[in-house]
Amino acid sequence: MQNVSPILENLVSVHSIARSWSGVNALLTDFTCSGRVMYEVPHQENARVGMILEEVGEHRSEPRLKRSTACTVDYRPKQLNFVPAGMDIWGFSKDIRYARDIRVSFDAKELAERCHIKHTDAASVPDLRFSDEKLSTLMQLIADAVSDQDAGDQLYGDGLITAFAARFFSRSKVVARGPSRLSPVQLRNAISYLEASMPRRIELATLASHAGLSPYHYSRAFKASTGLAPYQWQLRSRIQRAQRLLLTTSASLESVAEATGFADAVHFGRTFRKLTGATPAAWRRDRRS
Repeated sequence: MQNVSPILENLVSVHSIARSWSGVNALLTDFTCSGRVMYEVPHQENARVGMILEEVGEHRSEPRLKRSTACTVDYRPKQLNFVPAGMDIWGFSKDIRYARDIRVSFDAKELAERCHIKHTDAASVPDLRFSDEKLSTLMQLIADAVSDQDAGDQLYGDGLITAFAARFFSRSKVVARGPSRLSPVQLRNAISYLEASMPRRIELATLASHAGLSPYHYSRAFKASTGLAPYQWQLRSRIQRAQRLLLTTSASLESVAEATGFADAVHFGRTFRKLTGATPAAWRRDRRS
């Protein structure tokens, strides 16, 4: 566990916890910020898979392979970023207040050999903002294991890394066999419509009609593109808006619940805890202390 003194503009504090299993390093980091941030991600000597677990701010964080060049891939929920060994990667946001991410770094050849997996070209080409529901679930489980810090969970961690390696090295085949995705334009339009309509109720048929698809095919394509069903995406987006209000205002829980479309503070609190692991009051207290 380590606290890193802030050295970058608008980066107030950085708190990291690290664990290692099966020759793989996992780093869980909390960032407290006060505006625009440009952050260089470490571990260039290894391949890296990263995922943002939480972020609070007016704009989404953005991965960059070059500091001055914006990412050309559109944002998608539960997105992952892969960068091969030897390449730089930067995290950028126009305005962010808090973020938590998990980064897994590894020697691709050694990991494949250790797990008896055929080494593929999946580890030689960068891939920003890609979606893989099973891999993102494994990243979340790895993050939970890092924060647990129980010395007796070595076998559990080793098992997670083995599952991570199997999924990572086979992901190009998985994508090729998967259901059709929304086009980049369709996905941008869907997310824009959902954000503009929040927190009003939106019917699946309405979203599907905008894309010229049936509700069944639209739902499958949306989940293939984002890793989430449309209702899950909207619910997470409402919780993210609530987090921003909790962090940047002194609004009551009742007011935050109303602003994000929940029937009452009780329903809001129950949903918030289910998705974040903490009550709204505890989440606000921990990040404002």
